[in-house]
Amino acid sequence: MIFEQSWRWYGPQDPVPLSTIKQAGAHGVVTSLHHIPVGEEWPVAAIKKHIGLLDQSNEDLSFKLFWNVVESLPVHEHIKQGREDRDQYIEKYIKSLENLAECGIKTICYNFMPVLDWLRTNVSYTLDDGSKALCYNAIDLAIFDLFILKRKGADQSYPPEIVEQANSKYKNIADDELENIKRSLLMALPGDQKGFTLEKLQQGLADYDGISAEKLRENLIYFLRKVIPKAHELGVNLAIHPDDPPWPVFGLPRVVGSADNLEVIFKAVPETENGLTFCSGSLGASQKNDLVGIVNRFYERIHFVHLRSVHHDSAFKFYEADHLEGSAGMEKLVEAFYKNQQKNQRKPLPMRPDHGHQMLDDLDKTTYPGYSAIGRLRGLAELRGLERGIIFGKRNN
Repeated sequence: MIFEQSWRWYGPQDPVPLSTIKQAGAHGVVTSLHHIPVGEEWPVAAIKKHIGLLDQSNEDLSFKLFWNVVESLPVHEHIKQGREDRDQYIEKYIKSLENLAECGIKTICYNFMPVLDWLRTNVSYTLDDGSKALCYNAIDLAIFDLFILKRKGADQSYPPEIVEQANSKYKNIADDELENIKRSLLMALPGDQKGFTLEKLQQGLADYDGISAEKLRENLIYFLRKVIPKAHELGVNLAIHPDDPPWPVFGLPRVVGSADNLEVIFKAVPETENGLTFCSGSLGASQKNDLVGIVNRFYERIHFVHLRSVHHDSAFKFYEADHLEGSAGMEKLVEAFYKNQQKNQRKPLPMRPDHGHQMLDDLDKTTYPGYSAIGRLRGLAELRGLERGIIFGKRNN
């Protein structure tokens, strides 16, 4: 097989239980210790307790779930900002890596996005078939930035045509649409039930005042030069997740959005343990990125895979499409993974269907946007079928 079929699980509080993961056909469980504050060490006891939750579900020994990827082990903001106390947080990060390795977990996904993780302007965008997807609209982002957040200098962060359209739309926008934009952009991340407030976001932006893209990149490389030697010693692979979307937001720099960005990071810290979470949706949000080219160029550093696709309505708007539709070119992308795997003789890479449409019975349930069960089940089924079709076709040609 090309991939190790996996599924993201947010722990006991996840409305999608472990029994559903088994029924979906995934063996690998991608999870994290969301209850531990960012920057604190992950104790061995807490890691083993989480593993024990999976073990309790493994009554059917013919279908055993296992924790194959940590997503994610968060990087403290003081490390990203390069503050004086960053080494203290880096030492705790290294200790967490040691504890995870002791427990047999050796693939770690993380990101270096300042303040915000992935963001969308509409987390309940209704598609033609009635299902709901995640959507990004630069005009709506500008409306939030200009008229809700009221960030100083926000009008300089967007092309003039975006500012003009945002001003025009705001004059007639309905209250419920404006509230949906605000709710979507201040949404709590998985595992974080508190969410953002305007004040919290404003403080986060202020903390990055004066930190340029160059400085943020320097801080990332500093972090990697500290942790990668230990990762190499432990046999642990770190896999950085691309920025989503892969461009600056709210004036915050982002430095992991293109092949050139990745080349700088990998040249600075050349060990292959300094790797990549290949996310076709995040990278595919930029129409400048050649997804197959990135796979071919950095395959030996890809330690974890997120597969999904986006559809670009315009240069300023995209929504998350069905896994085999949109602009990703999923057939060519999976084929590229197959060819590289055969050439390099690597074991199957852990892969999860990233996000999924809210559909069917899940439309009446409360789930975290992008992480309802049925949409991801459809995505995993389609990707498994595509994978097997490519393998069968290659073997019989």
